[in-house]
Amino acid sequence: MKKLLLTGATGGIGLAICDLLKDIYEITIVGRNRSKIDELLNKFKNINNFFICDLGDQEQIDSLLKEISEKSINFDILINNAGITNDSLFLRMDREKWNNVMQTNLNSNFFLTNTISKSMIKNRWGRIINITSIIAHTGNVGQANYSASKAGLIAMSKSIAQELAKRNVTVNCISPGFIDTDMTSVLSEQQQQAILSKIPMGKIGSPMDVAYCVKFLASDQSEYITGQTIHINGGLAML
Repeated sequence: MKKLLLTGATGGIGLAICDLLKDIYEITIVGRNRSKIDELLNKFKNINNFFICDLGDQEQIDSLLKEISEKSINFDILINNAGITNDSLFLRMDREKWNNVMQTNLNSNFFLTNTISKSMIKNRWGRIINITSIIAHTGNVGQANYSASKAGLIAMSKSIAQELAKRNVTVNCISPGFIDTDMTSVLSEQQQQAILSKIPMGKIGSPMDVAYCVKFLASDQSEYITGQTIHINGGLAML
């Protein structure tokens, strides 16, 4: 059974990925909230491997990667799903808000991929899947930091994909649109309706819609797909 490392496992999309893939791969999860991790482990009994790590803290990332290296833990599949928002209008955005979002959404993904891909290269098989956002392509008021971090993740993925292709390691992105998660639930009814009016399919996406795409990109059936971004947005943005 192939080994899979998933960040952001306790969020809506992470839970859907765990639910869909729990019987296919040996899943290890990464999260910063121990109580939420315990809830997930209790829900999915066959997932018992985890690391506690705040991906917004470089020292914790370094410690995590050191432990993975020292224990010679090799992962076949890496899903960089963790992400945060810290919104503010551009003119009011301070350094802390900018750096926190960039650290969690972009920097951490680089360092995880840099370390974990080494065993994939050695084994000449691997799947790296990065969860980005529609905002990386369209931008959004108050989200200069978030859009930059997600757009940077897409560009980084294309470069890494070119470097690893000959080793049979694929690197792809999934760009969700308006998905029913905690991140979108904070929007007011008026805001949600305004977004819905722009979605040709006229409905909010499900976390499982993203999980199904993850399942495909992690499989052998996707072996000739790399450096790509797959959009899951109900037609909200046709890119």
